[in-house]
Amino acid sequence: MCCCKQMSEAAAAKFAELDAFIATLNVDPADERRRGRLIQVLHKAQAIFGYLPREVQQHVAKKLYLTEAQVSGVVSFYNYFHTEPKGKYCIDICLGTACYVKGAEKVMSEVERVLGVKADTHPTEDGLFSISGLRCVGACGLAPVMMVNGKVYGKVTPAKAVEIVNEYKKQG
Repeated sequence: MCCCKQMSEAAAAKFAELDAFIATLNVDPADERRRGRLIQVLHKAQAIFGYLPREVQQHVAKKLYLTEAQVSGVVSFYNYFHTEPKGKYCIDICLGTACYVKGAEKVMSEVERVLGVKADTHPTEDGLFSISGLRCVGACGLAPVMMVNGKVYGKVTPAKAVEIVNEYKKQG
């Protein structure tokens, strides 16, 4: 279990789920291949917790017999991993060259205005939305591109972005 003294039942259950997953990997402290399991474990941890706060990284380090620096280095290197909570709906707006030239900055500004949060900061107060700017997503022919939880929307205007956001608001 986690080294934390006081932990909610929900957090304890999440750490137990992560521990059960790690146990299936049969990690041997003497086997250098255990380092190869790190990304797999971090993906699972993020799926369980929603993000990778320091306590989770420390726990993973302990379970895989690694240093906190080794785990933190991997988490900070890969864009996929998050150290802060994300909203239920993650809005990603491509800011690559083609999208930028076609107005992605205006789309970003409008989404930020409508949701009342800046990109790459924190989720909305209700926890429904978070906004991120991305590098090129490889859909330049659809520029500007906006994604919500991986679903791609192409040729997005500021007005169309608001319509998309409103549809997700209805879903709650």
